[in-house]
Amino acid sequence: MRQSLRFVMVVAVAAFSAAASAEYPERPIRLVVPFPPGGAAELGARIFATPLSQALGQTVVVETKPGGDGVIAGDAVKKAAPDGYTLLYATNTAFNWVLATRKDPPYDPVADFTPVSMVGYFGFFLFTHPSVPAKSVPELIAYARANPGKLNYGTGNSTSQLFGAQLKQLENLDIVHVPYKGDGPLSIDLLAGRVHMAFATPGSAAPQVKEGKLRALAAMFPSRSPLLPEVPSAREAGLGKMTLTPWGGIFGPKGMPKAAVDRINRELAAILKRPEVREAFGKLAFEPRSSTPEELTVFLKQQIEVWTSTARQVGIKPE
Repeated sequence: MRQSLRFVMVVAVAAFSAAASAEYPERPIRLVVPFPPGGAAELGARIFATPLSQALGQTVVVETKPGGDGVIAGDAVKKAAPDGYTLLYATNTAFNWVLATRKDPPYDPVADFTPVSMVGYFGFFLFTHPSVPAKSVPELIAYARANPGKLNYGTGNSTSQLFGAQLKQLENLDIVHVPYKGDGPLSIDLLAGRVHMAFATPGSAAPQVKEGKLRALAAMFPSRSPLLPEVPSAREAGLGKMTLTPWGGIFGPKGMPKAAVDRINRELAAILKRPEVREAFGKLAFEPRSSTPEELTVFLKQQIEVWTSTARQVGIKPE
C-alpha cells in the first residue's frame, strides 16, 4: 500500500513539473542587450532571438540599454522579477570589466544573477583608416612612435579598451583614447576618418575592408579568421602577447525558476548548432558555443580573475 502511494506521489510530482515546464513561457520575453544597435552584441542577439522565439512559442524582444559599461542593463535585469521573462545578454564588459575597474561594483555577477547558457565568443580585429600610412602592425607602431600624440584610437567596449591599453603599454606609444558607447557609433567615425584606429568587432566593417575603405591589420585570434582570411592572426602580426577572450552569455535575475532556465538552455543549445545560425554568426566573426549553467558559472569566475589581473598589469586601477 505504501509503495503504491509513494509511486502515485512520484508520478504526480513528475506530472506537475512537466506541466510547469510546458507552461513557460506564457508571454513575451525581454532580452536586454547592454550595447546600442549596430554592434556585434545587438546584431548577434537578433540572430538567435528570432529562432528562439519560434522554439519557445513566444516573442523574444531584443531591448538595448547601452551605457555605463553595461551597468545600466545589468542593474535593470538584476532588479527585474526573477520569473524568466527578463534576460540579460551579458558580455565581459558588464561582468568582467566592471569588477576590474570599479571599487564599488553595483552587483556581483556570480551571486546576483542566474546563469542560463553561454552563447559564444566575439572576434576582434585591429582596424585602421586608410589615411594612416601603415599597412601592417610594425608599420603602424613605427608611425605612432614617429608621430607622438597624432594618432587616436576608438573603443566601443571593454575588450577594445583593454586591447588599446595593452598596445600602448607594450609598445610605449603616445596615442589618444576616444571612447564610444558601442561598436556601432565607433564604426561610423572610423569609416569617416575621425578615428584613426580601433580594436573592434567586424560588424559592418568587413565589407568596408574588402572595398578598401578600411584596413584590417590583425585578427585577434589564435589563428586567422575565415571572415577575412588574408588578415594575419595576432601572433603573426606581432601582437601575440595580447590575449583576451571576449564572450557573451545569457543570464537572468537571481532566483530564476529552474524550469525556465532548462527550457531556454535546451532550445538555445539546439539553435546554436543550426547551419544557418552558425553562418550568420560567422559574418560577425563570432563563434557560437552553448554550455550548461554550471559550466557558465565556472567560466565566469575564471574570466573575472583574468580580466582583473590584466587590467592591473596595464595600470588600470579601480575607481
